[in-house]
Amino acid sequence: MTDGLDRLIHVVERLVLWMAGAGAIIVLIQMLWISYGVFVRYALGAPDRMVTEATALLLFPVAFAGLAYAMREDAYPKVSMATDLLSAGARKVVAIINYLLMLGVGGFFSYAGVSATIRSFNSGAASEILHWPRYLFWAPGALALLLFTFYAFLRLIRLIRTPAE
Repeated sequence: MTDGLDRLIHVVERLVLWMAGAGAIIVLIQMLWISYGVFVRYALGAPDRMVTEATALLLFPVAFAGLAYAMREDAYPKVSMATDLLSAGARKVVAIINYLLMLGVGGFFSYAGVSATIRSFNSGAASEILHWPRYLFWAPGALALLLFTFYAFLRLIRLIRTPAE
């Protein structure tokens, strides 16, 4: 039987999958829009001014949509050559330090993303060519960063509670 923490992690992991899926959909939209932009520029001789700005604005949410998913899949690069030589307790200490660093960096970027979203919403700023509100581009990235930070916090708690192997 799982305890409350494991159930919460399971729920958050479902959100992580949905966030990664949303990032994949954004990548598909960018791919199609860029392909359309290249076609109209070179085949029709009429460049679409919106393509460059839209794909640039969509890069922010895409950049962070898969962070938590990479953590879930343990896909971050690691140098395990040195940690494999350590005892189980020392490896756990290194893993805790690693999660603390991820939590610190994630917290900083979450604060910056949420702050930028709130400021762009309050200012009413819009993109120069598309005239879409900028907070619509900041909000998904900020949400992805918050999800990553919360997930890192939950994984850290689980790691601390789990005995060293």
